[in-house]
Amino acid sequence: MKKKTAGIICILVVLAIIISGTFYVIDEGTQCVVIRFGEIVRSTTKAGLNIKVPFIENIVVYPKKVMSLEGDSQRIPTKENQFIIVETTSRWRIIDPVKFYESSTTIETAYSRLSDIVDSAVRTVITSSGLNEVVRSSNLINELQHEENFALGNDAEEVELEDLSTGEKIVYETITRGRRALSSEMADIAREKVPEFGIELLDIVPRQIKYSDELTESVYNRMTKERNQIAQRFRSTGEGRKAAWMGMLENERKRLLSSAYSTSEKIRGEADAEASRIYAEAYSKDPEFFRFWRSMEAYKTTVPNFDKILTTEMDFFRYLHSPSGR
Repeated sequence: MKKKTAGIICILVVLAIIISGTFYVIDEGTQCVVIRFGEIVRSTTKAGLNIKVPFIENIVVYPKKVMSLEGDSQRIPTKENQFIIVETTSRWRIIDPVKFYESSTTIETAYSRLSDIVDSAVRTVITSSGLNEVVRSSNLINELQHEENFALGNDAEEVELEDLSTGEKIVYETITRGRRALSSEMADIAREKVPEFGIELLDIVPRQIKYSDELTESVYNRMTKERNQIAQRFRSTGEGRKAAWMGMLENERKRLLSSAYSTSEKIRGEADAEASRIYAEAYSKDPEFFRFWRSMEAYKTTVPNFDKILTTEMDFFRYLHSPSGR
């Protein structure tokens, strides 16, 4: 009886092992290939419960998700033979698990092969492109209007960033492709080589572009020179505007002074005329008193300043001896 029970238990265990080895589950976001004696029997890309031959067929599971590949840092010369350091990030995924297994088998092997392909594509594009094409994406810098407003009171004038000697704006080298177009070219070159691996390459994006040590100093010096030129143009433009405003202020000052002088002379003339009228009116009422008063005023003004001896018999001193002037 005990032997029979033990036999039944053994049979159940064997059946459980066989059943567990017969079914396998593919999760969402994964795919697999079924291997029998080292050969690919079939592939499964849909999630769900599946059947395989136990002990004979094995399952190799691969992800469906998009994966990233961080490229190695490369020191690459540009078309002008100026070295830059480029680091890229690539996005890829497995679209044919059968080809992937046949060519790479493991994800680590695929990373290595894809890295070589991407690095080669990056080097090919960079070496055939100018430095400005690599580091810039557009010509926006040439499209921007460099303006500065200088206000005096409530008025303001627009000052364009121009070379005062030539009247020409600063124009940077025109970009025909740019960094985005170069990234697309890199991806196109690499895509030609990856279909045999069962891989789809989505894109290649420059993660970082740095100048090499020998290029960094010259680039910084050029940037400093450009900024100084721009600053000098602003200063020159400001000095020109200042001179113009100072000229306007001086002209306005002279105009105001001229107007004030004209007004004062007009008032002085009217006052002199009024004084003459009053003198004439007073003179006509008592001519003798008027002559006496004018003589006294003349004595008060001139006598203290005399430095010569004069005779008092002059008609000028007629009121010194007689109040009646006789």
